[in-house]
Amino acid sequence: MTSPRKQTQVRLEPDVLAAGKDAAAARGLDFNKYVERLIIEDTTGARAAGMAAAQRLIEEHGTFLDDLEEELDAQYAGRPGAAA
Repeated sequence: MTSPRKQTQVRLEPDVLAAGKDAAAARGLDFNKYVERLIIEDTTGARAAGMAAAQRLIEEHGTFLDDLEEELDAQYAGRPGAAA
């Protein structure tokens, strides 16, 4: 039985390939699945919808998130390993 999946080849700069493999690993995906997901998200509008939702969240709650970040930063200020 043959697979309905098709194979293709792409040529990437070494640093782009490494970044892609790192991004795939961070998401628990193999590189092929990661590339497939990127293409699907880009061509179905899912990526744009997610970015639009993130932008709405920032617009509606950005001040709260900024205040929360400052509060958390203040709690950890002066502790070893805290950002300067």
